[in-house]
Amino acid sequence: MKPNFVQKVTNWGNFPIVEKEMKSEDSFRKIKEFVQNHNEVIARGNGRCYGDSSLGEHIFSTKKLNKFISFDRLNGIIECESGVLLSDVLEIAVPQGYFLYVTPGTKFVSVGGAIASDVHGKNHHAEGCFSEYVIEFKLMIENGDIINCSREENSDKFWATIGGMGLTGIILTAKFKLKNIESAYIRQESIKAENLDEIFNLFEESESWTYTVAWIDCLQKGKNIGRSILMRGEHAFQHELPQKFKEKPLRLKKKFEPTVPFYFPGFVLNALTVKIFNYFYYKKQSKKEVKNFIDYETFFYPLDFVHDWNKIYGKSGFIQYQMMIPKESGKEGMKKILETIANSGNGSFLAVLKLYGKENPEAYNSFPFEGYSLALDFKVNSKLKKLIDQLDDIVEQYNGKIYLTKDSMSRSSLTNYLKNVQSSKFVSLQHKRILNNI
Repeated sequence: MKPNFVQKVTNWGNFPIVEKEMKSEDSFRKIKEFVQNHNEVIARGNGRCYGDSSLGEHIFSTKKLNKFISFDRLNGIIECESGVLLSDVLEIAVPQGYFLYVTPGTKFVSVGGAIASDVHGKNHHAEGCFSEYVIEFKLMIENGDIINCSREENSDKFWATIGGMGLTGIILTAKFKLKNIESAYIRQESIKAENLDEIFNLFEESESWTYTVAWIDCLQKGKNIGRSILMRGEHAFQHELPQKFKEKPLRLKKKFEPTVPFYFPGFVLNALTVKIFNYFYYKKQSKKEVKNFIDYETFFYPLDFVHDWNKIYGKSGFIQYQMMIPKESGKEGMKKILETIANSGNGSFLAVLKLYGKENPEAYNSFPFEGYSLALDFKVNSKLKKLIDQLDDIVEQYNGKIYLTKDSMSRSSLTNYLKNVQSSKFVSLQHKRILNNI
């Protein structure tokens, strides 16, 4: 019989699914025993990454490391255990007039995962990655010792861990800085773009905005290729809010949050239904430009509104492919990417285009550099690997990069930095898959 801690484990894309040992503890002593008694250990947060980066032979789940340690309300500094979710942070911080400096597209990721992936958001061009605001963290290394890591103390481990996908050890606690806000609302402008030329011009014109992101119709061809909607936003000041929001500017009303109760049948998602969805998504905004105020959850986390939305892709699962191309060749590279996707018939409901600013040279494992990224969701099917190989070729041609947090299918040549950590005790399926092909 299998021990009861061996179980089926998968991440948000439900691909791949593995049957491995997974353990969760809240005692540092017991975590140390687990690390010392196992090889090929990998830490796992809330399982909201899309790829296979937190799957391994022996998985340590940080879900029980879910306690807050301190909140310095004067300076906006939080210290917590690594399994605390960003949603937990927001629940405490927003009513006190603080927000995350950097947040990904879901609030249901752990603080430890945010550091290991060095997450970015809609504001990289203005405020960088999550690591810019990390002050320090405690890391359990291979022998079970716990070390404090910061820019001044164990700085080599600090920078290797940031964006390092769990290869340096298990993050136990972290301290990071928040930003001041006056309201829980965003002043937003949505602008329609008919093609790639127009959306790239809009991004360039919007660089002074803190937050910019575009939904893009990835199935358009010819003169309409790159048809999209740019959303740009700023945290709203209290005085500029509509009257209905002024009474409790830092409090949001509870919303009904539906749940997808079952996996959709495989035939529901196909090129036709994706095309129909994209058509209506673009047409629902009747005006060229719309200005309004929306709450931060709608702006930053539109998909979190529907629980278990990943089931829409069916039991076969899906992957998210996120790549980046340097700014000077961004438009040309993205055009090739979009043409390849449109010709493949593998459409994506959720295609997101973003502009990034200059990279932090110290954070050498981080994904972003100055350029444009495109993130796409693809249902897993028999034709998908061929498409991913084609997209990888284009990314390599333009000296681009793949985001490891989303990767479960791309080739190793795009992630060569993993060569430097082949001897690590902390190993995931992603690391093994890549190292086997170097």
